[in-house]
Order: sequence, then C-alpha cells, then structure tokens
Amino acid sequence: MEPTIQEAYAEESERLEQVMREIDTQLKLLRSTPVYHGHEHTEQVLESIRETKRQQLGAATGEPYFGRLDFQEAGKPNPSPLYIGKVGVDREDNGELLVIDWRAPVASLFYSFTGGMDKAEYDSPEGLIEGLVYLKRNIVIRQQILQRVVDTYNRQGDSLAVTDEFLLYRLGENKDNKLRDIVSTIQAEQDKIIRAAKNTSLIIQGVAGSGKTTVALHRLAFLLYQYREQIRAEKMIIFAPNRMFLDYISGVLPELGVGHIQQTTYADWALELLDHEVKLAEPAARLKTWFAVGPERPAALPDTPIKYKGSTRFMNWLERCMDLFDGSYLPKASFSPWEGKVLAAETIRGWYEVENRHYPPAKRRERVLARIKRWLEMELNKVWEASQKKELKKKSSAKLRDYTKQWTEYSPFSLYRILLTPAERPSWLTEDLLKDLPVTMQEADNSFRKKQIDPEDLAPLLYIRSRLSGIESELLFDHTVIDEAQDFSPFQVALLNLHTRNSSFTILGDLAQGIHSYQGIESWHEFSDLFAEDSRAYFQLERSYRSTMEIIYFANEVLKRSEAETPLAVPVFRSGERVKLVQTTPAGASAAIMSAISDLRHTSDSSQAISTIAVIGRTEAQCAKLHRALTSAGLEPHLIEAGQQSYKGGLSVVPAFLSKGLEFDAVLIVDCDAAHYELTPQDAKLLYVGCTRALHALHIFYSGEPSPLIAGVTGDFVETEAVTASS
Repeated sequence: MEPTIQEAYAEESERLEQVMREIDTQLKLLRSTPVYHGHEHTEQVLESIRETKRQQLGAATGEPYFGRLDFQEAGKPNPSPLYIGKVGVDREDNGELLVIDWRAPVASLFYSFTGGMDKAEYDSPEGLIEGLVYLKRNIVIRQQILQRVVDTYNRQGDSLAVTDEFLLYRLGENKDNKLRDIVSTIQAEQDKIIRAAKNTSLIIQGVAGSGKTTVALHRLAFLLYQYREQIRAEKMIIFAPNRMFLDYISGVLPELGVGHIQQTTYADWALELLDHEVKLAEPAARLKTWFAVGPERPAALPDTPIKYKGSTRFMNWLERCMDLFDGSYLPKASFSPWEGKVLAAETIRGWYEVENRHYPPAKRRERVLARIKRWLEMELNKVWEASQKKELKKKSSAKLRDYTKQWTEYSPFSLYRILLTPAERPSWLTEDLLKDLPVTMQEADNSFRKKQIDPEDLAPLLYIRSRLSGIESELLFDHTVIDEAQDFSPFQVALLNLHTRNSSFTILGDLAQGIHSYQGIESWHEFSDLFAEDSRAYFQLERSYRSTMEIIYFANEVLKRSEAETPLAVPVFRSGERVKLVQTTPAGASAAIMSAISDLRHTSDSSQAISTIAVIGRTEAQCAKLHRALTSAGLEPHLIEAGQQSYKGGLSVVPAFLSKGLEFDAVLIVDCDAAHYELTPQDAKLLYVGCTRALHALHIFYSGEPSPLIAGVTGDFVETEAVTASS
C-alpha cells in the first residue's frame, strides 16, 4: 500500500536524523584527531585518507542525500532502500552504506529507471545485476532540514511510471550568477553520456538548455571516481569559450567534490605553450565586422583564410612542410675546428638521422651540437702543449659558433612566419607544395608585424611546436572537454587530440548556436572523422530543461523561418507566461524596456520571482548605449563586454553573441526589427541564442517593421502588445 505524504515525510525525517548523527559523530572524531605533518610515509597516507574523509563528510553535512531507490536484487528476499548523495557515507562501526555516491554503479538505477513493472539492471564490477525497483523517491534537504519528499514511482501504489513533478519543481527554481550541479535530476539520456567509457571520443549535439555543459562537468566527476587508479584531476582539462563562461561554471565541480581540474580557453592555453612569444590581435575588429548591421554587414569576412587555417587540409600541408624541413634542417658541411682536423658531414648526419632519430628536430639539434662539443673536447685533450691547446681552443670555439649559426634555431613562430611570407620562404619549400595553398595565401603579406597573430594561427603554431620539440608528458591530458565546440575548427580539435591520451574527449555544442560560422563547423562529421570509428560515439540531446514551453516553441519558430538545418528543441512540460512581442516607437523604446524590468522585478508570483534579467542587444555599441540609459534611470545594470572575467548576476546588458552559455530568469531582446535581424541563418542563430537564455520570461521589443524571423508568429505561446511614447 502506498504511504501517505505524512507517513513518507515522517519516515524520511527519522532517517535523516540517523544519518546526521552518524556524520556528526565521525566528523567530531576526525576533527579532533591532530593533523600529521611528519615525513613518515605510512602516516602521510593515513592522514591523506582522513583529510579526504573530512572533506567528504563536511560536504555531506548540509545535504547528505537527494534520492532514495528501493531495489530488490534477484535472489534476495526483500528490497533494500538505497540513499543516493553527492558523496558516499558509511557507518563507522560496521561499514554499512548509509549513503551511496551518485557515481557508484548501483546508483545508475536512480537515473536510468524510467518506470514500469519490468526488471531493472545495472553494470557492476561483478557483471550485470538484475532486480526490481519498488520505490523511487526524490528528497530535498537544505541545511539539514527536510523540505520536500516526492515519490516519482511506487510499485505497490498507483504510480506505474516516473513523473516529471520533481524535475519541474527543480527547473522552476530561480538561478543566480553561477551554474549549479544537477545530480538530483540527471535524466536517463544524460546519464548514458556521463557514464560512457573513458577512452571514447564523445560528441554531443545538445539543444539550448539541454544541460550539456553540466553533463560534461558531471562526466569529469564520474571518470575520476570510476577510473581513480588511472587518471588524475590535474591531468584533465576543460576548454570554454571565454573567461566569463569559466567563472559562470566555476561552482559545479567544487559542489561535486572535485578540484584541480584545469579550466581555460584555447587561446590562453596556446599562448602559454608558445611562451607568449606571440600576441593575439584584438578580436573587437573582427567581431564588429561579423556582427555588424545595415550596410556594414558582410556576406563573409573578405579575403581571409580563416576557414582554411582551421582545416585539416592546412594541418596536412604543414605536416608535409615539416617533413621537408626535417630532411633539410641539418647543415650539409663538415665541421673543421682548425686546419687539418675535420668532423665529416657523414658522421654528423649519422648522429642526427640514426642515433637520435627518435627525437624531434629541435631536440636532435641540441643533442648533436652537444655531441660535436664533446668530440671537440676529446680532440683538444689530445693536444699536450699548453699554448697550442689554448690557441686551438679559442679558434675552435669561434668555428663552433659559426657552425651553430648555420644551423638556425627556430621557434614555432619564426618557422611559421617564413612558411607564409613570400620574401622569406626557404628553398626547400617546393613549388608544388606552395601551389597547394589557397591563392590568397600564396602571395599575401603574412609577415605578422610585431608578432601579432589571429586566433586561427594558434593551432598551426602549436602543431609546428609539436613537430619541432615534441609534446612533453606533462602536456598530455587524461581527458579533454571542449564546450561550445561548434565554434572550434577541425585543426584545433586534431591538435588537441595530439595532447590527449587515447582520444578521451567530451566534445559538446549546438549547431543551432553556431554564430561564429566563419571559423566553426557546419556538421559534427568534421570532428567525428578525426577519430577511429570504434572509439567514438555521438549523442543527441533534444530535450530542453532551461526554458518554458512557450519560450522553446517561439525560439523554434525563429529557427524554422531561416535556412538553418539544425535540430529543434523539445521542451519539458513546464508552462509559463507567453512570449511578449512588444511594438514600440523609437522614442518610447527605453521607457517600455524600463517598465518591463520594473514589472518583472515586482512579479506577484513568488515561485517565479525574477532575480536575474538580461537586456540583449544586437551589437556592442547598441548595448553600451542601453547601459548608459539604464544607468541614468538608476537601475545599476552590469555591462557585459568581450574579454570580461566574470558574470555578476542581477540586471545585465549583453550583446547577443556574448550571451551564449549563460542563462537568466528573464530576457528582454531589443531592436528586433528588420534592420537588425534579417532572414538569414546567421541572424536566426543569433536571435535563437538570445531567446533561449531565458528560463521563465521572454520579451521581444521592436519598432518599425518586425524582423522577418518573428513577423507573423502566432499561437498560444505568444502575445502581442503595442506601446506608444506617451504610454
């Protein structure tokens, strides 16, 4: 018989008290044990175990668990209640598991079980375990206080299928200025991605709001748990689109008890590997050009080899160049330190091509020069007369310097520059190879004044670095995550594959949000083809958990009105207010926007109280103007600009192209007229990005003719409004 809500609440309250008593007892004991600071290895190991336990129990104090699953394993007489939490907790006296870590094999049942009377199963180290699920219960605990108990399945009651009640409850919560973990609401399709085998190249196409970023972060936590003997946190890395996004996701891994994972942008990582020999050109000019409106809008970035430099064709071209370089790098001449003494060129070539053939060219140069120096010292030691030896040593030192100068020491940048600068191209760069370059690059001035490069030059430079000097073991990753990967180039991913053991990747993005098409990809095959067929996997996440149905339906209409062939989002059944299309006069636009902000902040529905609001403009210049207007009205908005380090929450003004990856309780998109958003795939994706930042409320403002991407959109999910200057 299904328990009443009161009975379930009483049962879970009693259980919570028991678990908290055990956690408190263990924590008091651990914290009262003096920390060992000595050098005895065994004691150091024991102290490390104690410190890990202190941290785990400390993390479990406020919210020890979030779910319960009653599971009867085949062959067992009764079901056992399994409580699932962020960290495992066992009883000190007998080792009984009070709370199971969400990453444990049996905990996968909590996520994969989707209802019904059939048997459930999970993979364990002992093999496949089958059994019956009797109860699935979601539990909300905040600061040791039981707040909510929701049974989403009960075999002995009327509920034969898992419902979305608890999921909708969590999705309805408001967001602050940081992304949060989703361990209590991981869905079955997300769980498959999280628990995929380590040595797999995962590519995830996820619609806006599908939780793909959070899933990737949870996957890192799972891999560290499942393969803790094989990988280390500090050998994992996350590549994010910008530093502000890194700040936004910074809270998830600590919430999951994971630290020391590298988090960076591709540019920051690459520049550090290149010892900051080069610097990036300011992106403002390119972004201003690409996201311009009106007469300044480009059909494409003209006469720039961005796509080619990001292709594997260019990587293959550089590979052929480096093969030729390797064969011609060694000076052809013999080395003669003084008259009558010669180190034959054949001997030097033997040292270079045979004895040191396993080393990269720069390392071979270093080793061969050291070998020549040792040979020279041995020859000088054969000279006994002191004054003659001194004279020969002086002369041979000068000769060695001359020989060393003939053997140019290249940096990645200096070699890249001569390959792409017509006046400096080396003799070994054949005409046939040169003709394989695009015409725009064959005679272009690529001298890179002041060592200033563009982002698409970073992968080629790193590839040349790997061929010149090799890849040191400390620069190899156990697992690599690439977020917003649709804006990466195939060359970038191929280069990262050289730095990643066993091609262990989680690559995620959304083609519908590929607003940087001048540098990114159009199909995931451009990445999947880089990996072996038997070690890659593709997942498609179509359900959007971020926005209400109304917002998703509207955003899908935007995509459908363009030529963009991208997956459409499927919303969960979470309804909210309709999307508002607000027509204003140019003079009344600012007043209408400020009125909407005021209404949103003072909404009467406390369950949907709005704490984060974004005013999204088309260009940076437009946003700067909006920011000044809102500031003058005393609203204290935050202006989000390119290169910003953090997202502060509250009221923000942000260009659409910088909003990607963020989410807000409410979004106001301004100037959504025919001039600012045309009927093109580029503008459709940009507007789609802006719309799908909203969790609960979306208002679209325009004056004059509405954008063809929204004109005539009708349905139960949208309402129109006209605001005059006087109103």
